[in-house]
Amino acid sequence: MRKKISIVTPCYNEERGIRECYNAVKSIMDTELQDYAREHIFCDNASTDQTVHLLKEIAATDSNVKVIVNARNFGVLRNTYNGVLASTGDATILFLPADLQDPPSLLPTFVKHWEDGYEIVFGIRARREEPFLSRTARHLYYRVISRMSYVDYPADVGDCQLVDRKVLSAMKQFKDVQPFMRMMPFECGFRSIGVPYTWQARKYGFSRNRFSSLIDQGLLGAISFSTAPLRAAFFFGLLVSSLSFAYALIVFLLKVFGFDIGPRGIPTIVIGLFFFGGAQLFFLGVLGEYVVAIFNQVRQRPIVVERERVNFE
Repeated sequence: MRKKISIVTPCYNEERGIRECYNAVKSIMDTELQDYAREHIFCDNASTDQTVHLLKEIAATDSNVKVIVNARNFGVLRNTYNGVLASTGDATILFLPADLQDPPSLLPTFVKHWEDGYEIVFGIRARREEPFLSRTARHLYYRVISRMSYVDYPADVGDCQLVDRKVLSAMKQFKDVQPFMRMMPFECGFRSIGVPYTWQARKYGFSRNRFSSLIDQGLLGAISFSTAPLRAAFFFGLLVSSLSFAYALIVFLLKVFGFDIGPRGIPTIVIGLFFFGGAQLFFLGVLGEYVVAIFNQVRQRPIVVERERVNFE
């Protein structure tokens, strides 16, 4: 019996490129990976264009294509993870974008490493075809996350990863309602290997991932797999408290030995008030992010609400 490779592609208003994505994956699977069965799962996040119509047309002629249509837009992370949970392959490509920025040409290399015994094969975005500021910001973010995380997470690794079925089974035990999927396989462990590639520019349209969504995803990654923000707040508070105690002791000693220390220093007081007020608000915000994450988790809401499925048994 042939092994099955599952590929998960999230969609939102991708009518211009959805057929090209399907054809590219099918072409590679039918030629370079013809010994494997194909399962291509498209997860539509309540598109408002013709994406769903086109996906149903494709699924009607190809039973290897499966479609999940969400009742509303639940965000790219939850949408993609829900598709991953629905996959049934011996190995699963966690994320292959409809805009092909992570190229399908990676599939044969990923599968080869998987057959060599690696349970996790991850793509490393060694080069990015995007503006300098965006490229620099992502470069810094990935390195910060890599350093502060308690898991061994290499820098410049996105969601384009192949995982073995045993890794996926372990990921399903997480029960995260706000999944940060790109780090989940590394939390599970297993043998892993990276494949450098060029993250390509979008061929059609523009990214629907708004700046606010990118900020939200960045904060989710920071709090889901790291306690560094809370630890930083703790040690910073400890440092400030120690300096304040030392300053009070110095003032007391100066008074004891008759030095005149007042009433000057009003600017210092004002600056201190603003500084400590800002620091308190900042660390309350850090604490608030963790409280929100806990709040979302304890409510146990579904990852997404589906409107329909196509070609699922």
